[in-house]
Amino acid sequence: MKNITTRMFMVIVLILSHLFALNQSFAQAKSQSPIEKHPRALGFQPDKTVEFFQPAKGSPLKLDFFFPEDHKTDENKGCIILFFGGGWNRGDTSQFYGYAKYFSSRGLVAISAQYRTKHTHQASPRNCAEDGKTAIRYVRSRAKEFGIDPEKIAVGGGSAGGHVAAACAMCPKIDTKPNSKVSALPNALMLFNPVYDNGPNGFGHNRIKDYWEEISPIHNIREGLPPTISFFGDRDSHAPVATIKRFQKKMEEAGNQSASHIYKGQVHGFFHISTGGRKVFEDVLTKADAFLVKNEFITGNDHVSEWTEKAIAGLPKKEAKNKSRD
Repeated sequence: MKNITTRMFMVIVLILSHLFALNQSFAQAKSQSPIEKHPRALGFQPDKTVEFFQPAKGSPLKLDFFFPEDHKTDENKGCIILFFGGGWNRGDTSQFYGYAKYFSSRGLVAISAQYRTKHTHQASPRNCAEDGKTAIRYVRSRAKEFGIDPEKIAVGGGSAGGHVAAACAMCPKIDTKPNSKVSALPNALMLFNPVYDNGPNGFGHNRIKDYWEEISPIHNIREGLPPTISFFGDRDSHAPVATIKRFQKKMEEAGNQSASHIYKGQVHGFFHISTGGRKVFEDVLTKADAFLVKNEFITGNDHVSEWTEKAIAGLPKKEAKNKSRD
């Protein structure tokens, strides 16, 4: 009888322990604040669109401009050009409309730029990087027309677009006009989970194996590169943390200004408000704003929270309420 009572007691203890653990898990999940997500373009549309390049085959490429309020062409504003992501395969300029609109609110001429992809033009990764340089040269050569300071052109992008931006600065052999009098070198780099390593163990090597040493940013680091800021998630399968740290170390050893921000628990594309959510989006923008101030592209204090609040308030209700739990 005593043995039966003891066994029953142990069973009861186990059941109660299990129920307690379930209750704790439920309470913890309930206490987590929801991740607020919204469409990454935040409902914005460009102020002006121009065609900057007509490929031999396929449709022309465009630049979507976002101008500061009351911008005049006789001004001399800093500029940022942003390239979308999509694995060199696809993507469109609307990816960076949200970022571009914020940067224009801080006084920059912000441009979301198109480049050829495999889907639109049967393009190779080399073509993508070449188009990036063509876009920079187009903007720099027409800086007065757009009210831009030609010596303050920051270039950025996400994923493959980040690779395009980095290649514009780091890969001199990838260029359709290497003898051009107009420089394609950015004055600063803002990279969102870019692909750094295209070597034998890196991303997309099978597509660029004949020229990988020419197009892999981490293999072309040298002294005199532009100030660089980059953002990554530590759960990004395309950009391992070890590669990020190796890139950062090589940049520092070459004497270049470089800051790499790694976000815990975040995956590829986390920097978009549609993926990582509002809190992460605002943090990335705040750090990006500080970088631009430090390098004298803009002045004053950021207004990230206020701007984001206003942008979300302007969305249609069915879009503004697009929230989910992690």
